[in-house]
Amino acid sequence: MSEQGNSIPPLKIKRVGIVVGEASGDILGAGLVAELKRRFPQCEFEGIGGPRMEALEFRSLFNMERLAVMGLVEPLKRLPELLSIRKQLRKHFIANPPDIFIGIDAPDFNLSLEQSIRAAGVPTAHYVSPSVWAWRQGRVKKIERAVDLMLTLFPFEESFYRDHQVRVTCVGHTLADDIALEPNQQGARNQLGLSISPQQKVVALLPGSRGAEVKHLGRVFFEAATLCTEVLPNIQFVVAAANEKRLEQIQLLTQDFPELPLKVVLQNSHAVMAAADVVLMASGTTTLEALLLKKPMVIAYKMAWLSWQILRRLVRSPFVGLPNLLAGKQLVPELLQDEATPENIAKALGQMLQDAGYVNQLQASYRDIHLSLRRNADVAAADAICELLVQRRNIHGKA
Repeated sequence: MSEQGNSIPPLKIKRVGIVVGEASGDILGAGLVAELKRRFPQCEFEGIGGPRMEALEFRSLFNMERLAVMGLVEPLKRLPELLSIRKQLRKHFIANPPDIFIGIDAPDFNLSLEQSIRAAGVPTAHYVSPSVWAWRQGRVKKIERAVDLMLTLFPFEESFYRDHQVRVTCVGHTLADDIALEPNQQGARNQLGLSISPQQKVVALLPGSRGAEVKHLGRVFFEAATLCTEVLPNIQFVVAAANEKRLEQIQLLTQDFPELPLKVVLQNSHAVMAAADVVLMASGTTTLEALLLKKPMVIAYKMAWLSWQILRRLVRSPFVGLPNLLAGKQLVPELLQDEATPENIAKALGQMLQDAGYVNQLQASYRDIHLSLRRNADVAAADAICELLVQRRNIHGKA
């Protein structure tokens, strides 16, 4: 990217605007900033970033935590503040145009910001596709107006954008780059202090990172675990608590299951999954990590009745779990809402614990998916951004 022929000077990037809205975006942003700094050591980066980005001399104009709101009600409560932040960022980047502006995830916040900045003549990219292929597909029209380049994590997203004439590059996922193709199960067990006999199986329980998820799934998971022990007595269950609040919530629930062989671990879901033979988990992005760790899994989800009725009418995808979405077929069970009963979950877990042939076949599929996502994401994202800027320079004649 540094040379474009003898008559064309090397690409120069002096300033980049980036806005991320939560910790996962900070991870992606830090990787991208590090790679762009390697190529353009004098480049300055500013906008909104987290601690990983700030450690790379990224200048945050606002605290990232102010954007980290989830759900339906909380964003409405914070709407005046969020609109004020977006207005100030829009004014700043239009008055001081960067070479490129990159929104990382946080689509409800970033896409409108990107659209305004792009209309002012600044090239824009968006990193991490919203789930437009699954629901609210009409958003692709706004994306087309807002971005010059969409950077996706998954190959199946790439074809959707190409069909809608949006410039797109699949860069893979940083987790696929970071997680070994052959995970170290015994090392994870040692890390967690698990002393497991050869006859014992370890089942990881991940009921979610939000209070509502643990409320709807926690007791169901523990009841399913109890049913499993009636059929397969040599099981050790390990529960991952996402934070201190979830730890308190889970420990309160476990008081009703004193006979269950349980170990609760705080903030170490990676090791909990790596140590397991099978994982029972709430639907979400963590299912990708379980896939990359090559773990058989049962995906479950429950929510408030009204929310479920609304969501099931909006979602067009046949699957919700990333393993099934990435495979284009059902690799692992998805037990949603009324199907997420202790009996159904226990049956699915039992089958996985006893069917070695199924597990071997599943892990072979996982390995193929892992390889398809292992694209050196930081480098691939930087390459795509540089290619966009080189093309624009050649068209508009700007160095």
